[in-house]
Amino acid sequence: MMDLLVPSVSVVIPAGGRGTRMGGLRKQYRLLGNAPLLVRTIQVFEACHEVGEVILVCPQGEERVVEAWQEEYGLFKIKKIVSGGLTRQESVQNGLQVIDEASKVVLVHDGVRPFIQPEEVSLLVQRVMADGAASLAIPVADTLRKVEGSEFADTVPRDGLFRMQTPQGFLISIFRHAHQLATEQGWDETDDVALVQRAGYSIKLEKGSAWNLKITTPEDWAFAEVVWPIWQQMIKSKKLGL
Repeated sequence: MMDLLVPSVSVVIPAGGRGTRMGGLRKQYRLLGNAPLLVRTIQVFEACHEVGEVILVCPQGEERVVEAWQEEYGLFKIKKIVSGGLTRQESVQNGLQVIDEASKVVLVHDGVRPFIQPEEVSLLVQRVMADGAASLAIPVADTLRKVEGSEFADTVPRDGLFRMQTPQGFLISIFRHAHQLATEQGWDETDDVALVQRAGYSIKLEKGSAWNLKITTPEDWAFAEVVWPIWQQMIKSKKLGL
């Protein structure tokens, strides 16, 4: 098992989305509390001692906006800022290409998931080091039912169904091999786990938390604004300094 005192983890944060479902200002730049949503997400990894660097993938032409955050918010682990691609997979690949050669593990995390806890990151890193690839996920809690036209049809058994979250983590060698195959074969996956599975690797489950919301819709944003003060108090009680 890795020595968790040695920073050997790189985090790639794809944050190049247009946020069309939110409308207006890109969601990653909206203020959550007194800092942009994307900054809130990065601050979690600033507090993770395993993380040696953050690679931020942002919309082309907006690199200077993010560079200004480094000093303003003390984001010292942002080592590289690269432009996003046409797809999420391309954006992640752009980040993968500039990872520090000393890193053993790469985590990919959505830039609009600020409610992730450092201890969850630590557990995921340990699982990746033990098994090669893993992801956070939570069991589906709602009843699932098919719809035919405008009418409900059969209930879908939810046993064994999980909602995928991020971070999703991989040994560097596995993730690079998967992306190499994707380039050669023309694969295009919207999920890093799906890409690595398609390359023939198994992915282990690390249970996540319902807190780890991906902020996508106006309703998500409204929820995040209400929850943020509660979250801050919870984090302060753990003395994590976020």
